[in-house]
Amino acid sequence: MLDIKFLRTNPDIVKENIKKKFQDEKLELVDKVIEFDEQCRKAKSEGDDLRNQKNLKSKEFGKYKAIINKSDDEAAKAEAMANVDKLTAEIEEIDKRRAELEEIESKLNEEIRNMMLVIPNIIDDSVPIGKDDSENVEVEKFGEPFVPDFEVPYHVDIMEKVNGIDLDSARKTSGNGFYYLCGDIAQLQSCILSYARDFMIDKGFTYYIPPFMIRSDVVTGVMSFAEMEGMMYKIEGEDLYLIGTSEHSMIGKFIDTIIPQNELPKTLTSYSPCFRKEVGAHGIEERGVYRIHQFEKQEMIVVCEPEESMDWFHKLYSYTVEFFRTLDIPVRTLECCSGDLADLKVKSIDVEAWSPRQKKYFEVGSCSNLGDAQARRLNIKYKTPDKQKYFAHTLNNTVVAPPRMLIAFLENNINEDGSIRIPKALQPYMRKEIIAVPEKK
Repeated sequence: MLDIKFLRTNPDIVKENIKKKFQDEKLELVDKVIEFDEQCRKAKSEGDDLRNQKNLKSKEFGKYKAIINKSDDEAAKAEAMANVDKLTAEIEEIDKRRAELEEIESKLNEEIRNMMLVIPNIIDDSVPIGKDDSENVEVEKFGEPFVPDFEVPYHVDIMEKVNGIDLDSARKTSGNGFYYLCGDIAQLQSCILSYARDFMIDKGFTYYIPPFMIRSDVVTGVMSFAEMEGMMYKIEGEDLYLIGTSEHSMIGKFIDTIIPQNELPKTLTSYSPCFRKEVGAHGIEERGVYRIHQFEKQEMIVVCEPEESMDWFHKLYSYTVEFFRTLDIPVRTLECCSGDLADLKVKSIDVEAWSPRQKKYFEVGSCSNLGDAQARRLNIKYKTPDKQKYFAHTLNNTVVAPPRMLIAFLENNINEDGSIRIPKALQPYMRKEIIAVPEKK
């Protein structure tokens, strides 16, 4: 959410930013916010004037009450009583008008906040301008994409060959978009997550397991309404939502917090299951684990000073690149264009892994700098030694999100006979060098 003072003084910049994001339908909101803000400040100013008037009249009221209580002059008492009656009526009228103004101010503030929540954050100058993800820009490749001289099977076929997945049973218990992982593949997923945890701890991040449900005020603080509608599962009858990523809980942890400057940056890494509706054009696969309702993820989160946020942005996605390369998976980074950025984001880079089967890259993680948007919504500030308070910047990035990451892992580490190589970095966790194909009985 933008600072309303910034919008008030820079409406053209806000409108130009909306155009860069190809959301012209929101342009009128800028003028409406300015109009409502002016009405709100006018109501507040009138209310302040009436408060001052009431204070003056209350002093007069006290003076006349003293005359009534202490004076022996009956004429003076009568005059004082008349003035008390007059002042009482005037104060009642002031109180009535102030109540009306407070209601007007409250309604206007609510309208302004609702509109401000929809107006997108100002994107960084370095963000490429484009309408959708088809116009995202490749930044850099890491590792040589390799296609073996044998046909790489579909990822479900790879897992089924080693008795590692059961989709049919999951459809019976839960429907499409769910799965049972079993045997070596279930162990592989757990080991990848354990390795990711230790990888980030070694980078100096503090490990967390957060709540898997959050309240609505946290949901609206960490994401846009459009994202919320397409992602979140609501717990019926309660003010709770299942998290779509642990970033939601981890940023929400700092709601209404003032952090001493010397405690920044906060560098956290968190594990959680994630739950998503996956509403939209992509849909849920009948047979596969690329786009599903439930998965697990290791996340990294940073809360820092504004001056440090871009440095942290580059560090964060470089950690994901490094992690994947230790598992022998070629990756590339892709700069998200303006039209592909969620409304709260200042800048975002996707990490994509190489698919030997499809002979192309696909998304396995996303790194985002949200500036002070989440901090402004959730009231997350830091305090300098001279007691000045400022909104912090927040960032998040995927370390790893299996089972989607399993697709890249399996395709890049499969042997012609269907067995799966275990890279050296993962061998201490798996306690084996290869996942063998079971012998047929």
